[in-house]
Amino acid sequence: MYFQVHQPMRLRNYSVFEIGHHNGYFDEHKNEAIIKKITRKCYLPTNKIILDLINKTDGKFKVAYSMTGIVLEQFERFEPQVIDSFKELIKTGCVELLDETYHHTLAFLYSKNEFKEQVELHNKKIRKLFNFNPKVFRNTELIYSNEIAEFVQKMGYKGVLAEGADHILGWRSPNFIYNPQGSRNIKLLLKNYRLSDDIAFRFSEKSWKEFPLTAPKYAQWINQINGNGNVVNLFMDYETFGEHQWEDKGIFEFLKHFPEEILKHKDNDFITPSEAVKRYGAVGELDFPFCVSWADVERDLSAWLGNKMQQEAIKQLYLLEHSVKLSNNPVLIDIWRKLQTSDHFYYMCTKWFNDGDVHKYFNPYDSPYDAFIAYINILNDFKIRADKLSEIKISN
Repeated sequence: MYFQVHQPMRLRNYSVFEIGHHNGYFDEHKNEAIIKKITRKCYLPTNKIILDLINKTDGKFKVAYSMTGIVLEQFERFEPQVIDSFKELIKTGCVELLDETYHHTLAFLYSKNEFKEQVELHNKKIRKLFNFNPKVFRNTELIYSNEIAEFVQKMGYKGVLAEGADHILGWRSPNFIYNPQGSRNIKLLLKNYRLSDDIAFRFSEKSWKEFPLTAPKYAQWINQINGNGNVVNLFMDYETFGEHQWEDKGIFEFLKHFPEEILKHKDNDFITPSEAVKRYGAVGELDFPFCVSWADVERDLSAWLGNKMQQEAIKQLYLLEHSVKLSNNPVLIDIWRKLQTSDHFYYMCTKWFNDGDVHKYFNPYDSPYDAFIAYINILNDFKIRADKLSEIKISN
């Protein structure tokens, strides 16, 4: 089981009349309120259940997390007890932490140097807070390609996570370990999206033919894979527990009984991504010539880059890299990186139908167009600041 732990620093609905006045860009009240709400509903209760399950199973239950630098900063500011509860989990030796971009960004697509710096920042943060040095990598929103695998292999990672997308797999199963195309020194762990989404999205859906989902029923589905796979990778947002799926829907009761039902079968056990990489050989190579993500039905980049607003906003953002870094101003660089967080572009998504409700989750804007306007206003103000500081640096 692998969980993504992330909350963006949401932006204010920044007005065009504020440009040039350098008012604060981030909605501090909303960010604090959201962190406190999810801490109460998800992070603390779920961490307690995970810890109890690890102890109850004598360490046989194991999980992995990737926590963005952005969410860790907010925990430190608003809910430091969450950091402490994760430290308790890590002390058990049954929890693995993964690396990703500190600011949960699409940096790899626009600046390889910036991507590398953000991953290194994340690694430093994880080592400092938890005394843990990750050896497995997952990119923002599971965005993955051959090129990304080759790059992170050179950075020293032994494993990388990706979506088990049908259009890539074809007849093959996500329940085996693979090598990325042309990269033999790193292994690929693929999300079993059907079984993952049964928990993450369908658990409380009364129209679903399998409703209600119970731990024994789910364990039976896992057991059916024995003999035709080595690993079942269940990847999902941590907020699945208590936030996306509310406590009164039975999600915590499901989680409490899940490990014991899985462990009833003699061939089953729980392992971390690093253990999977060590234990199993690759059964072949998988070719991801273009980027695949875990978002929406298309499993591509359209959630963040599917329309002209998103494309223009992110293009203008990365055009500022030179002047921002030339300023050598740590505050300016930090703000620029926080403006890179993928959620800002996700809020500008205009896709509807199957994915519409997903894009409304914790969205601070009434429409994608409002998100774009606020973002561009902030970017225009930020550009004025960056230009001034870079000019001062040059003149000095």
